[in-house]
Amino acid sequence: MTFDPGTLAVVLAAGAGRRFHGREHKLAAPLADGSVLHRVLTHVGRAGFDQVVVITGARRLAELDGDAPAEVVEVHHPGWDAGQATSVQTAIAVARQRGANAVVIGLGDQPGIPTEAWRAVAASTSPIAVATYDGRRANPVRLAAEVWPLLPTDGDEGARIVMRVHPELVEEVPCHGNPGDIDTVEDLDSWN
Repeated sequence: MTFDPGTLAVVLAAGAGRRFHGREHKLAAPLADGSVLHRVLTHVGRAGFDQVVVITGARRLAELDGDAPAEVVEVHHPGWDAGQATSVQTAIAVARQRGANAVVIGLGDQPGIPTEAWRAVAASTSPIAVATYDGRRANPVRLAAEVWPLLPTDGDEGARIVMRVHPELVEEVPCHGNPGDIDTVEDLDSWN
């Protein structure tokens, strides 16, 4: 499965992880073969994107994944605490600077989304493509440049609001994997 080389992969990893009461940030927490974020970056890295960007905020990439692949580019977002929409807007600004014509966005706390899901969503030519798992929408989400102006600029919703208002722009892409996120120590325990 191939996709346009002008597609940028983005992993949102800016939040503080306040519900996770472990010894470290939830994205740095150990999970099987590395940290939570390392597993996400491994899946994304194998998908074949020319560019992979991690949007950080509360913590820098080196604190979250000291073994991040060299080809991963960190973009620090100092206004991360204003909501997820601002991290998405940071990703869109990077995509524009790099001449991308689409972004595929996922979250750093969803280690069960496999490489195949990233590829399948990236291969869509729909203005918005969203992965589905057993019929339930989750990440990653592909956003073509034509929908970037429709995205919210603040708050904690990214593309969901655009998908609700413009369902005609959305293609659901059936995927295999586990879109569950790790928000608490108990969530992490269920993965280990």
